[in-house]
Amino acid sequence: MQVSARNALKGTVKNVVVGSVNTEVTIEVAPGVEVTAIITKSSAENLKLTEGKPVYAIVKSSDVIIAID
Repeated sequence: MQVSARNALKGTVKNVVVGSVNTEVTIEVAPGVEVTAIITKSSAENLKLTEGKPVYAIVKSSDVIIAID
């Protein structure tokens, strides 16, 4: 796999919640560290996402905002 995005996090699918249009996918990228993505239902079907499947969470963003309370 080659991708231009610099932030590619290898992980395992922990949960897949299929909706009528979108699918919520939770990926564990380290023990106790999860990333959740909302993708189209058709993309989830094409990728054949199931719990336990190894995947990459690829983050492409030109801005990262940090806040404190």
